[in-house]
Amino acid sequence: MQTPQTATSDPQAAYVIGVDYGTDSVRALLVDARTGAEVAQAVHYYARWKKLEFCNPARNQFRQHPLDHIEGLEATVRKVVAHVPAVQVVGIAVDTTGSTPGPVNEKGVSLALTPGFENNPNAMFVLWKDHTALEEAAEINLKARTWGGEDFTKFEGGIYSSEWFWAKIMHVVREDEAVLKAAHSWLEHCDWLTLLLTGGDLATFKHSRCAAGHKAMWHESWGGLPSEEFLTHLEPKLAGLRSRLFEETFTADQVAGNLSAEWAERLGLTTDTVVAVGSFDAHAGAVAGEIEAYSMVKVMGTSTCDIVVAPTAEVGSHLVAGICGQVDGSVIPGMLGLEAGQSAFGDLLAWFRQIVEWPLHNVLPHSKVLNAEQQAALRDEMSDILLVELSKAAAAVDPEESAVLALDWVNGRRTPDANQGLKGAMMNLTMGTNAPQIFRALVEAICYGSKQIVERFEQEGIPVKQVIGIGGVAKKSQFVMQTLADVLNRPIKIAVSEQAPALGAAIYAAVAAGIHEDVLAAQRAMGSGFAETYEPNPARVADYQARYEQYQAFGKFVETVTLKEGETTSETTLVDHA
Repeated sequence: MQTPQTATSDPQAAYVIGVDYGTDSVRALLVDARTGAEVAQAVHYYARWKKLEFCNPARNQFRQHPLDHIEGLEATVRKVVAHVPAVQVVGIAVDTTGSTPGPVNEKGVSLALTPGFENNPNAMFVLWKDHTALEEAAEINLKARTWGGEDFTKFEGGIYSSEWFWAKIMHVVREDEAVLKAAHSWLEHCDWLTLLLTGGDLATFKHSRCAAGHKAMWHESWGGLPSEEFLTHLEPKLAGLRSRLFEETFTADQVAGNLSAEWAERLGLTTDTVVAVGSFDAHAGAVAGEIEAYSMVKVMGTSTCDIVVAPTAEVGSHLVAGICGQVDGSVIPGMLGLEAGQSAFGDLLAWFRQIVEWPLHNVLPHSKVLNAEQQAALRDEMSDILLVELSKAAAAVDPEESAVLALDWVNGRRTPDANQGLKGAMMNLTMGTNAPQIFRALVEAICYGSKQIVERFEQEGIPVKQVIGIGGVAKKSQFVMQTLADVLNRPIKIAVSEQAPALGAAIYAAVAAGIHEDVLAAQRAMGSGFAETYEPNPARVADYQARYEQYQAFGKFVETVTLKEGETTSETTLVDHA
């Protein structure tokens, strides 16, 4: 872990705060705005989310209450601000997971914070991993190609996902008449938090280019969001919503406003603190990972986001198929940001851990040897060490002794070619198959999924000249990272910062506050550098290439069977049948 630096007594010192909202928790990072030295950090886990309130995993419904976000904001920022004089904190920026939209009233207040909607999941933020809108995404894809006008999906990889803005809104307004009538507009999570901090006017608020371009089909060439005609063609209940949303978008280095008096007091800051435009976590993390032209920064946590930037003039009008969009300025202003990713990465390994832990939660309570306190202690200890020990045992597995092969689609497939209706699968199980062999197959599967993404970029004429890893998995699992290097047959550099998205948000804040001229200058001054590099093991590369080809064949088989069985709730099915 990087050691936090001691704040100086320099009266000219300037600090910025990056606030990073992840799936399970929010992190605040206090950074020296000139050097990038990390002064203090704090983490807050969402209380309601931890109990899976308002969620239904069996239906792929994952909603988050805004009170979890507000409580986390206050708890983390107040802790880090205590390390420096408040007047020296010149900027703050927020990044979030996405697409995570939520309905708001005319004042921009989340519906879940208004009377009558406090416990309604449809009034809350629809988390990125919520896949309840599979049918709506399939409709968007079919209608985008058949309605007779512009294909508004073309800058988002050509396949719209149930994880994204419009599909989620369509699903909620169809399901919930009360939310439809009460919702004046909808905001991405990063925009809502930025509006909250500034206390601004919803009508003139600066919306995130990053969020709108990658998830809401916003593009300058057609004047912003998709046309009113197309949106009402998708769903008549969307009529009029476009005029209550936005036309312009702004890059994350721009000023959204200053902290409102209310939030300056709540956070222990001043109203002189500049608030930057919001962004998505992966894009901010890529900036902290010192991304440059044709680098791929892999943000590896519960899922992955793979971010590439390229000179706009070099890509020109070429459209990269099957990714999560290409947006001018979504990562570094003046360059094209391209996004891909996997719907399950760390989540796949966590899923297997939960299966292995089943006896701890369901059998251990019947123990006549251990009391309740001892049982709880044992559960905590086992949970902490389980993945560590599984990784050690899996690393020791001789690949020639285990032919287990897995697909990484337990949460659907994000890219290449979004299809959230797909399911995970395993093959070659025998009576001799054990837990470490299965765990190794799952690790290999997420690495094969990553290789497919790299290959798609290169097949589409976007070279990947280096790979950089950030995020929890990159920092914590040597086994996963070495396997990934072997599968990709490429070196992987690991960024130093343990809070890369928060550091990236802080870099944006430093530019917005005027400390640095632009993002590239701030990146050079504030980047944390690299801790280590994983080199591919030549002895493993050929074997993994052969197994990767088996993975591809297995995936094609499963996808074909899914289509033959009449699965019509995937993003791509209706397009395939059109």
